[in-house]
Amino acid sequence: MHKIVTYTSFVLLLGTVTGCKKFLEKNPDNRASLESPEQVAQLLGTAYPQNNYMAFTESISDNVSDKGTGGLDLTALQPYFFKDVTENEQDSPEGYWSACYAAIAVANQALEACTSASDTAKYSSQKGEALVCRAYAHFMLVTLFAKTYNPNTAASDAGIPYVTTPEKVVFKNYSRKTVSYVYEMIEKDLVAGLPLLDDTRYTVPRYHFTKAAANAFASRFYLFKQDYTKALAYANAVFSTTNVSASLRPWNSTYLTLTYRELWARYAKASEPANLLLVETSSLWGRNYYNQRYGMDADKRTEILNSNVTGGQYAFTRQTYTAGTNNYMLPKVNEYFVRLSVNATIGYPYVMVPLFTTEEVLFNRIEANIYLNNIPAAVEDLNAYAATRIFNYNAASHTITTSKMQTYYGNSDPGIAALLTLLDFKRAEFVQEGMRWFDLLRYNIPVTHTTTEGQTMTLEADDKRRVFQIPESAKLSGLELNPR
Repeated sequence: MHKIVTYTSFVLLLGTVTGCKKFLEKNPDNRASLESPEQVAQLLGTAYPQNNYMAFTESISDNVSDKGTGGLDLTALQPYFFKDVTENEQDSPEGYWSACYAAIAVANQALEACTSASDTAKYSSQKGEALVCRAYAHFMLVTLFAKTYNPNTAASDAGIPYVTTPEKVVFKNYSRKTVSYVYEMIEKDLVAGLPLLDDTRYTVPRYHFTKAAANAFASRFYLFKQDYTKALAYANAVFSTTNVSASLRPWNSTYLTLTYRELWARYAKASEPANLLLVETSSLWGRNYYNQRYGMDADKRTEILNSNVTGGQYAFTRQTYTAGTNNYMLPKVNEYFVRLSVNATIGYPYVMVPLFTTEEVLFNRIEANIYLNNIPAAVEDLNAYAATRIFNYNAASHTITTSKMQTYYGNSDPGIAALLTLLDFKRAEFVQEGMRWFDLLRYNIPVTHTTTEGQTMTLEADDKRRVFQIPESAKLSGLELNPR
C-alpha cells in the first residue's frame, strides 16, 4: 500500500510540473459550451427569474391588515412595518434581485452563443427570446429597486445596472446609471427581440416568451413609460378576436363549479388560456399567503371584494375560503413540494407564478384608452371584464356606464371615474398576488398599516422606503445602496 501511495504521489507531482503550462492555458470560465440552437433553447428555460416577488409586494401594499395572530415570516412581517427585509432567500427582495441577475446572466450567455455561431440565422428565435428575457428581468429590477419612471426625473433618478455581457470574473464594477437609461435599454432589447420569436419552437409555450406574452410585456412596459399609444397597440396585438371575454378566466361560470383544490390546481396551469407566461419559483408563499399574521382579514376582504360599480357581487366572494380564524384566501397560489427522495419528508417548495395574463393585458388596454381619451372603448372593455366576474351577471342591471361610474365614485370627470373603476377591478383581480403594489407605485398612493396594539404607520407618496433596498453585497460591485 505504501508503495502505491508513493508511486501515485510521484505521478501526481510529475503531472503537476509538466501539465502546469497546459492548465494555465485553459479558459477559467468552465461553463458548458453551447454548440447548437437546441442547446441554447434548453439553456433559455432558466432565463426567467426563478424567485417570487408576491410575498414582499403584497405585504407592503394596502391589501393587508394585522390579524393579531398568525405566521411571522420576515418576508411578510418586515414589509408590513415598512422595514428593509433582512431575509435573503426565497420570497425576499434580495432573493428576487439575485434571481433576476441570474436570469440575465443566462440570457447573456445565450446571446453570446447566438452571435458567435457560424450560422447565426439558425439562432434567430433563441436570440429573440434571450433579448426579451433580458429586458423583462431588468424591467422588474428597475421597477422594484429604483424610483418609479417619471418623465420629469427619470434622467436623474438612480437606476440599476443593465448587464449586457456574460460575467467572467468574480467581482465586476457596475454603474447604476439612471432610470431613463435602463428604460432605453429595455426598450431596445424588447423591440429587437419580439419580432424574432417563434412560437412553434416551444414544447410548452406558456413557459416561454411567445409573441402573445412578449406583447403583454410590451403593453405593461409602455404603460409604465406613459406611452399610451404604444401600450394600446401592443395590448391589441394579444387579442386575436374582438370577443375578449372568451380569453379571460371564467370566474362566474366554470370556476364556480370547481372545488378549492381544483381551482388551486387550475389557476396557474399551462392549459389555462388566460395564462400567457408562467414561471416556476422557489417559494413558501403558497403556504404562507393566507395564514400570515399580516394578510387579508375579514375587513380587507370586505373592502376589496364586497362591492363594485356594477351593483352586483363579485364571483370571487363565492370562491373565498377561510383557513382558521380570520384567514381568508382565494385558491390561486398553489404550492407543489419536491421531495429530496421518494421516501423523504424534506424537500423544496415551489409556486408557479403567472407573470402575464390576458386580464392584465385587458386592464392595460383600458388604462391606455382612458389616457387617450377614448372613454367609450374603455367602458366597453370594463363591461367585457365584468361579464366574467359578476355573479349571476345580467347585462340589464350590471352594465357599466359613464354616469354609473361617476355616481358610484362621486366624480364628474368620466376619465377619473373610469380609472377608479379600473384600479378597483385590478385590486380585486390580483389580490394576494402582489400586483397591487405596482399601481400604488405608479399613482403615488399612500399606504397606511395599523397593528392590533394601536400603532399606525403610513408610507407616504414620497417615502424613500417605497423603493426596496438593494442587497448589501452589491456594494462589492461598486453600487450605492438606496437612500433611507
